[in-house]
Amino acid sequence: MSGSAAPSPRVRIYTRPGCHLCDDARAVVATVCAELGEEFDEVSIDDDPALQARFGEEIPVTFVDGRQHDFWRVSADRLRAALSAPPG
Repeated sequence: MSGSAAPSPRVRIYTRPGCHLCDDARAVVATVCAELGEEFDEVSIDDDPALQARFGEEIPVTFVDGRQHDFWRVSADRLRAALSAPPG
């Protein structure tokens, strides 16, 4: 058996290129995750028609532990609180 895969990040942001709200959200998420030693990843909805249909203009959308956390604006305080809770 080989080594275990790295756990997926607790935070995911769904974005699209050229979105100023996405840029703002990314900055907040990056800062909070760095403070707390968490990782995040980012997925462009423009790469997937199903994601485009699901999120439309309600981007950025932030998920924490697989659940929708915020859309349009990300509150650093709310994100810190969510990440301070145990995963799941």
